[in-house]
Formats: sequence, C-alpha cells, structure tokens
Amino acid sequence: MSKVLITGGTRGIGRELIEIFASNGFDIATCSRNEKDLNNLVKEIGVTFKNIDFFAYQCDVSKKNDIINFGENVLKNFGIPDLLINNAGIFIPGTISTETDNIFETHINTNIASAYHLTRILLPEMKKNKNGFIFNMCSTASITAYTGSASYCISKFAMLGFSKLLREELKPYGIKVCSVMPGATLTSSWEGTSLPIDRFINSKELADLMYSVYKNSNSMDVEELIIRPLKGDVNENNYNN
Repeated sequence: MSKVLITGGTRGIGRELIEIFASNGFDIATCSRNEKDLNNLVKEIGVTFKNIDFFAYQCDVSKKNDIINFGENVLKNFGIPDLLINNAGIFIPGTISTETDNIFETHINTNIASAYHLTRILLPEMKKNKNGFIFNMCSTASITAYTGSASYCISKFAMLGFSKLLREELKPYGIKVCSVMPGATLTSSWEGTSLPIDRFINSKELADLMYSVYKNSNSMDVEELIIRPLKGDVNENNYNN
C-alpha cells in the first residue's frame, strides 16, 4: 500500500488532501500543532477509513526541532513515504514597512524552513527507492508581488526556488517534484472576509487536481501547476480580513 505524508493536515487544503488519498487506500502520516484538532482528525479517520494506517504527530512546523522530530518519527513508526506533500503554511497580510516584528521570521520558518528540514530528513531513504513524488505548496505569490502580502510573498518566492532546485537534484533518482501555485483558496486564512465564495478556489477541487497529477504522471513530471480563481486574483485591493 502506498504511503503519503501531508504536513498541516487538520484544516483547509491539507484536510482535503487527506480525504482524497485516504479514499484511494493510501496510508497517511500528518502533523498539526493543535492537539485538539489532531485528536479530532484521528477519530474521524478511524471511523471513516478503517483499513488504512494513519500516523498523526503533534508538531509546530515553524520550530526546527519539532519538524526534524516529526520526520524521524515518520521513518521509524510509519515508513518511507512514496509521496511527500509540503503543505503546511501561514498567511499574515502586511507590507515591508509596516509589518510588526517577527512576521518575516514566522513566514520563513513556517512556509519554507519547515519544508527544507523535513525534506532533508526523508530524502536519503526516498532516494534509495529510486522513486517518489514531492508536492511543494507554493502560491501565485511565488510569481506575483502582492504588495499587501510582503513576508508571505518573500517566503513563497523562496519556496518556488527550493522546489525548482529540488527538481533538478532529484532527476537522477526518479523522484518527481511539482510546485503547486494556487491563488486565493477558501481556507481558514480567509476567515472573516466579505468576499463571496465564488472569488476563491475550492480546496477540495484543488486536492482532487493534485491527486490526478500524482496518479497520471508515470512518464512525465508536471513541474508546475498555476491555479487561479475563475474571476482572477484576490489581492490587497479587493480583500477584507
């Protein structure tokens, strides 16, 4: 049975990814910093998907030691993932000149450093298998400078660079790397917005797309996915948190 590791699996896109992969019989490992949310997820999965192995670990991905411990525990207690989805992230709007202290560090540690450290833990074992797949959750903010999302954009530009480099390094090992760049997706990051639902990407549709890419990439690597809301970008001029 195939194994998938999905960071940030209790909410939003991560939760939808767990649903689609579990529905197709994958064993799943995930993490969350919120113990209550994680326990609720374990109960839900146990009821709905009785025939899969589900490994859940409390972890604050913004902390280097936490994410390294998570990776080591995955290898020890779950096994080598066939698929790694670096999904966990955070979005705090702001501009370079007005952001409060530590907003930059929070974005960097959560959105890019976590993926870097976790991937480094898993790669030696994945490379031995000469096979595998990695999705890195980037953003349209990886290629577009949204002026109301300064540190978020910086972290996502870095995530795309990390993903591109990883793709080149892993070609000899048969490990595919896909940079997923969605625009505004209706998750908890947008709680309180006054915008209608149709201004956002549906997180389930995004998860279904990623699953389809994974299942239909035997002879090719879909290196980048750019997905925007049907009516175009949501930016600092038309959102209201």
